[in-house]
Amino acid sequence: MGIRHKNYIPDNIEVRGANANNLKNLDIDIPLNSFVAITGVSGSGKSSLAMDTIYSEGARKYLNALSTYTRRRIAQVGRSDVREIKNLPSTIALRQRPTVPGVRSTVGTMTESLNILRLMFSRLASVECPNGHRLDPTLKISEVMDLSPSDDGMGVMTCPTCGVKFMVFGAEDFAFNSTGACPTCEGTGVTKELEQSKIIPDENLSIKDGAIRSWRLPGRSLQQPLAEKLGVRLDVPFKDLTAKEKDIILHGKGVKRELIVPTSSGKAFKLNSLYENAFAAVEHSLKSAKNENTLKRLSRFYDVKPCPTCHGSRFDPKLFTNQLVGKNIAEVSEFTISELQKFAQQILDWLPEEMQSLGKNLVNELLDLLTPIDDLGLNYLSLTRAGNSLSTGELQRIQLARTIRNQMTGVLYVLDEPSVGLHAANVNGLIKILKELVRLGNSLIVVDHDTSIIAAADYVIEIGPDSGADGGNVITQGTVDEIKQNSDSVIEPYLTGTGDIISYHPSKDIFEKGEISVGINDRFNIHNMKAKFAKERLNLVSGMSGSGKTTLIFDSLIPALKHEIDGDPLPSYVNEIDSGNIKNVVTVDSVPIGKNVRSTVGTYTKVFDEIRKLFAKTDAAKAKHYTASHFSYNNKEGACPNCGGTGVITLDIQYLPDMVETCPVCGGKRFKPEILEIKWNGKNLAEILDMSVKEALPFFKDDSRIHNILEVLDNIGLSYLKLGESTPTLSGGEAQRLKLVTYMKKNQKNQLFIFDEPSVGLHPKDVSVLIDVMDQLIENHATVIVIEHDLDLISNADYINDLGPEGGINGGKIIATGTPKDICYNKESVTGKYLKQHLNLFGLL
Repeated sequence: MGIRHKNYIPDNIEVRGANANNLKNLDIDIPLNSFVAITGVSGSGKSSLAMDTIYSEGARKYLNALSTYTRRRIAQVGRSDVREIKNLPSTIALRQRPTVPGVRSTVGTMTESLNILRLMFSRLASVECPNGHRLDPTLKISEVMDLSPSDDGMGVMTCPTCGVKFMVFGAEDFAFNSTGACPTCEGTGVTKELEQSKIIPDENLSIKDGAIRSWRLPGRSLQQPLAEKLGVRLDVPFKDLTAKEKDIILHGKGVKRELIVPTSSGKAFKLNSLYENAFAAVEHSLKSAKNENTLKRLSRFYDVKPCPTCHGSRFDPKLFTNQLVGKNIAEVSEFTISELQKFAQQILDWLPEEMQSLGKNLVNELLDLLTPIDDLGLNYLSLTRAGNSLSTGELQRIQLARTIRNQMTGVLYVLDEPSVGLHAANVNGLIKILKELVRLGNSLIVVDHDTSIIAAADYVIEIGPDSGADGGNVITQGTVDEIKQNSDSVIEPYLTGTGDIISYHPSKDIFEKGEISVGINDRFNIHNMKAKFAKERLNLVSGMSGSGKTTLIFDSLIPALKHEIDGDPLPSYVNEIDSGNIKNVVTVDSVPIGKNVRSTVGTYTKVFDEIRKLFAKTDAAKAKHYTASHFSYNNKEGACPNCGGTGVITLDIQYLPDMVETCPVCGGKRFKPEILEIKWNGKNLAEILDMSVKEALPFFKDDSRIHNILEVLDNIGLSYLKLGESTPTLSGGEAQRLKLVTYMKKNQKNQLFIFDEPSVGLHPKDVSVLIDVMDQLIENHATVIVIEHDLDLISNADYINDLGPEGGINGGKIIATGTPKDICYNKESVTGKYLKQHLNLFGLL
């Protein structure tokens, strides 16, 4: 049947006058019902167009169609800075940084596969009566479960063997976040216990020499003399104390004793002080602890162990009588996605004929849910895996898989860096999913730097040409073939293989400066592994998602090194560590810096502290008795009284989204008018904060302390950032480089820097800048270890540990070691296969 209005259906989203952040009054048409890739260097304005303009306006327009009552209960976004957008469908966004799940979330709950399993265990399972008689699967269970709650027979079965009537478990009973929770751990799967070996790590020390670590906590300085009052010898090694003395230290009652405490003036005073044993000191500190640092410090005394009742499964053990194919819900929850797919097929063979129809419905629903998860390369994840232990890339792919399953049509999907954390082998699965979204009748905008994803797009938009004020324009747009022919394109050399991707040239003798090594007994999927890393070199750990990279570095190497540095016993699963004389470990991640607009590039790098001192030294400031604190927008002496120094005010307009407006008193300048009257070299503080690093360099050329910090920012590719730019708004790559500012230009001998996927959010051009930064650290004698999937970064490594061969139980082994070329020619390495293709494209093999 012909559709009369089909010829009038629009072909493009029409964006007119987009000015969000650094966008330059952008006018652009974006094809509908297509896979559109938006690319550009970091800070060029890609996310400003995709997220802050298109998604923001799409979400706002959709929400405006809802009732006032509904809108008041939904978190809303404000109007985007754009003159007009036409033909914009309802919009869904998958962000680069999904919200980190809570402690009760698992892969099973997040993928919703556990919801279907709960239904299966309540409707399809073989159950057991209170007298231990097992009933075969029967439709009768579904029939009694579907009765009205007011019916006395609802959920009641009769045992055919002994005749006893009993309640069967419903789907809700199998929820560990509800009635199905283990009574001991309340559904968390773990218990926390104070560990004596962590409170007294070295029994050869006497109490006077600091044997009791918990007595070093703030406010516990009087515990040693109190213990002496109770009859404990302080100058004897702990191991040589009597059983009674040890009992007083570890379990002694909280009694008060009078102490004579001397003061620095030579006087003394009496104190009636309460004794706290070594365990109580930690427990009482924990009750009063409020900030994150204190909680982190106290956590080192605890050992988190699987719950002794449910053995870590989170479920109430009484539920384990219900079985599917001889397995209870705890055993099935231990399955990986891959194993669960195979198990689902077995259920139908196990069910009787009368239950095949119900069984097929539930099994097919489970398999439909698992297929996109498998396609996205997450088949190694077990259902019990804690949600807060997943990487950003894994979280985003679970979110994407859930979206695919809904099979909506006519929707605009905006995806921010979906390739984050993806091994090259999994990118094809992602591309398949993206194309499926378009096939279902949706439109797709993907912000990404992965050249494989860009090459698979129907249409490419490139924002640039550079970052910050030098970006915000469309420099190229068209099909992939058209982009490859365009000399203005920044991505073109990386699509065609003509770009220079090798920035760092390693020494032939990789281990001439020494090595670091770690041996692991048994940790997650790693068993009996020994890995080594070259000192003062660029080391890289590669491998499929779930292959054991995080376990090797963050769960094993870092804790072992820190324990070695502090003189503490090694973690139980680490059997050896050669620290290579490393004295300090610095982890560099892409977590945003700061929580609000008060944290800026200037304040974080401390350059603003130096600028405030300059202003305080001016004659005008001295005449008014202004100190450096007057020139801070975080102090009441200098901050605008209306906005408190933030430069903006938030208006609560009830059912509409909160409105953030420029402060009408200070005009967004943050300071009181009298503070802005003070100038240094002709500029006030607001004008200086509005300068980019590039502009500030010549302005502060005569002040070495300020100029040195600015020079470091320039050298690490952040010259486009403004001094007053809010740090929480920076991309992951920008945040990562900013964290390195304090370490650059210093001797880093025996310092270890660990980067976790530093290429997140970085254009291939920016990756070369990142490698230059790492090169500078190594020239200053630092050792660098990087966990990474990016092939450009892998190509520049001195030494690689490639883990695999796959993820989960099929991973946990070192498959290949050596230089990039060694990895390429190792037939066992999946990474090597894609690295070889990559180096061949650039003519480097």
